[in-house]
Amino acid sequence: MTRPAHGLFLVYTGNGKGKTSAAVGAVVRATGQGFRAVMLQFIKSGKRVSGERVIAERLGIEVAALGDGFTWLSKDIDRTKQLALDAWERAKGIIAGGEYDLVVLDEFTYPLQYLWIDTREVVAAISARPAHVHVIVTGRAAPDALIEAADLVTEMREVKHPYQAGIPAQRGIDF
Repeated sequence: MTRPAHGLFLVYTGNGKGKTSAAVGAVVRATGQGFRAVMLQFIKSGKRVSGERVIAERLGIEVAALGDGFTWLSKDIDRTKQLALDAWERAKGIIAGGEYDLVVLDEFTYPLQYLWIDTREVVAAISARPAHVHVIVTGRAAPDALIEAADLVTEMREVKHPYQAGIPAQRGIDF
C-alpha cells in the first residue's frame, strides 16, 4: 500500500446532520484503499451501541467511544471534562505516531467550545503530524482557528429536521 503523499486536514461542521456519517464514509474509503484508520469519539459513550461502531468492528476498523454521553446531560461535568482531556492526550499520540493514515476526531469541536482543550494546541499538533496522516475533525461550531488551518471545510446546514415535527431519533439513521 502506498501511503498518501500529503495528508489533509478536514473539518466537517455545522448544525446539520451528517458530520459523523461523512467521516465514517471517509474511514470506509480509506480502509478500502488499504489505509489504517481510527475514529476517536469524544462525546459518545461506549455504553450505547451505535451503527458506525458495529459496522466498523465488522470491518476491522478501530472506533473508540471515549466520552460519557451528551455533555449537556452530564451528572459529573468534571469527569466529562477529564474524559475529553484524556481522549485528547491519546489523540495527540496517535496523530504524532503516524501509525494510522487517517485519524478522525469525532465530536471534537465540543471540548474546544467549552475551552477544555486549547484550540491553538490542537492546530499545532495537527500541523506537526507526519506528512502522510489525514485528520478529520467533526462537530458543530468549529472554532475559526481550526477552520483557517484546515485544507477542507464542509458545513452541514440544517434545512429541515424530523425532530421539529416531534419525531425522535431513528435507529439506523441517527445512531
